[in-house]
Amino acid sequence: MPFSDPAPRRHLHTRKVHCEGFLREDGLWDIEGRILDTKTYTYTEPYRGVREPGSEVHHMAIRLTIDDDLVVRAIEVDMPSTPYPTCVGARPNFDGLVGACIARGWRKSVNEAVGATRGCTHVRELLFPMATVAFQTVLGWPEDGPEGVCKPKHESTGERPHFIDGCHAWAADGEVVATLHPQFSTRRKNPGA
Repeated sequence: MPFSDPAPRRHLHTRKVHCEGFLREDGLWDIEGRILDTKTYTYTEPYRGVREPGSEVHHMAIRLTIDDDLVVRAIEVDMPSTPYPTCVGARPNFDGLVGACIARGWRKSVNEAVGATRGCTHVRELLFPMATVAFQTVLGWPEDGPEGVCKPKHESTGERPHFIDGCHAWAADGEVVATLHPQFSTRRKNPGA
């Protein structure tokens, strides 16, 4: 269902978040994210002065290199456009995420490594949609073909998939789990059937 027509309004700010996942030739995975903020009007910043419509308020990018277990092996942070010259001073602190696991305790790891004044709010926020992209990239649907590139781990180990009970569609007592993973379904059987 599309949004209802809003009251008349003026567009002022746009935030674009773009994330992609890649399989590397060495068997590791790169998850890249970028955040870009722009305004539609002329304004003045204390350090950069007059900013024209469409100029970058924030432009930050991250590359996470992860392994099959979603453990961060390397991280690169780039800040092509920041409102304050001191923003880039937070970049080295993101190295504290090397060794952290996206699958377990990711938010806690992020907050410990780059929370508050140790990090950059915008780069830190970007790490959360990147985690979702990591799951979709590493654990997503396998490619068609005889071998497939990224067969989900639960298919070969018989483990309960991590995404069960993670959202409404994947409720353990719901139709999707009963259909696709009946061994993990908690749906009550119809005794009359």
